[in-house]
Amino acid sequence: MRSGIAALRGIGDHVGVCCAQFRVAVSARVDGEAPPPEVPDAVLDAHLLECPECRRWGERARRLRELAAGLDGP
Repeated sequence: MRSGIAALRGIGDHVGVCCAQFRVAVSARVDGEAPPPEVPDAVLDAHLLECPECRRWGERARRLRELAAGLDGP
């Protein structure tokens, strides 16, 4: 039986990294932070081309960030 990250693997997994880890990397990118070391930018970009679920997740995260930024006062 698999546990931990291995148990999360499923459709959309790429190069030994699961979608949950890619979404952490997308979140870092949206926030202007460095990606986790196991998900360099080129690997994230390749995954996003192949995984519509992570691509949609990233689009929602970007929209949420934009909406939150609009709530900041003058």
